[in-house]
This record gives sequence, C-alpha cells and structure tokens, in this order.
Amino acid sequence: MDHEQKRLARLAGLLYVVMGLPGAFFLQVVPRLLVVRGDAAATAEHMLSSEPLFRIGLAAELVSNLVFILTPLVLYQLFKPVDGRKAALMVIFVLVSIPISLVIVVFETAAYTVLTGPDYLSVFTSGQREALALLLVGLHSRALDIAAIFWGLWLVPLGLLVYESGFAPRVIGGLLVIAGAAYVLAAFTALLVPQYGSVVANLAAFPEGLGEISFVIWLFAGRTRAMTVTSPAVAPS
Repeated sequence: MDHEQKRLARLAGLLYVVMGLPGAFFLQVVPRLLVVRGDAAATAEHMLSSEPLFRIGLAAELVSNLVFILTPLVLYQLFKPVDGRKAALMVIFVLVSIPISLVIVVFETAAYTVLTGPDYLSVFTSGQREALALLLVGLHSRALDIAAIFWGLWLVPLGLLVYESGFAPRVIGGLLVIAGAAYVLAAFTALLVPQYGSVVANLAAFPEGLGEISFVIWLFAGRTRAMTVTSPAVAPS
C-alpha cells in the first residue's frame, strides 16, 4: 500500500466513524429512551418531554446518512484497482439505501407534528393523535429494516474486495462478508417474522460489530501485507 492508498484508507476510516457514531445514537439510544412499544400515551409523553433529544436524534440520522454517501466513494477509489465491478456494486448498494433512509425521516417529523399539532388536527382526540404518532414511529422503524438490507449488501462486495486486495488482511474481508449477511438476515427477520426480530437482531449484532470495527481499525492502522506479485519466468538465453 503506497502513500496515496494509506491516505484514502484513513480518510475512509474517519468517514466511517463520523457515520457510525451518530448512526448508533439514532438507531440504538434514541428509540430506547423515547419509544415504549405498544404504549402510545407513554411514547407521546416521552417525545414531548424530551424535545431536545428528539431533535438531536433527527440531526444524527441526517448526518449519518449524508456521510454514508461519501464513505463508499472513498472506498471505491481505494479498491477500484482490485476489481472495478465489485467496487461499483458496493457504491450502488449504498446509493440505493440513501433515498430510503432520508425519506423516512419524514415519518419521525410527522409523528412529532401530530403530537404538537397545528390547529387543524384538533378534530382528533388526544388518544387518536398519540396512536397516530406511534404508528408513524413504527413505520419509520419498519422502513429502516428495508434500508438495513442494503446496509448489509454493500458489505459483501466490500468484504470480497478486501479479501482479494492483497494489501489487507483476508480475515477482515471474511468478517465483512459475514457482517453483511448478518445485517440482511436480521432485516428480513424483522420484516417477515417480526416476533423473532429482536432475538435475531441481538445475535446479529456481534458479527456486524466485529466485521465493521475490525475494518475501521485496519483503515486507521495502515498496516498492510505486501501485495503478492508473480514475476514471469525468464527464459534462459
């Protein structure tokens, strides 16, 4: 790996962290503090009493998704010499997920609007508004499961690129492929067999974290194996 490759790797690592930290905040922290499953009144109370947290969560979601656009573009430059098609596929999977992730922010903002309510919503009772808000929050969560399919799919070509690169540890490539499969499995379970969604998501969290964290550590460390180059045999004169 030359100086330019190391620069791209560290830039990608920085973007990954800037994407991942707010992503973990809005995916894991905010829902646990604001949403009470099956209890519209309690969810509404939490959202109304924690407006700063709600708005910080929205900002974190937007920042994470916007940085997610840049991350695969830098990785594309790093791994394009390895296999241009796999590198392009990696970018395509991410770019497909971005519109889904950005549009569904509307569900959360709509839920808060319903609760704080303009005058024309006065035709609904408070209980109806709370139920509608919980419905919108639930739709946001289900749409995130759809986006998560692509969060997993992009890791598969990335993992294959790492494995084939010759300048990165192959084990990290394998871990990324497993992480991608775990994301996809957890997403499909949440969508198709929701009663098992939380169980599978908890089990999938370990391979997901192991693959992505090990990859980020490698990006920052810049330690690489020498690329294997096979020299042609020289015919005797």
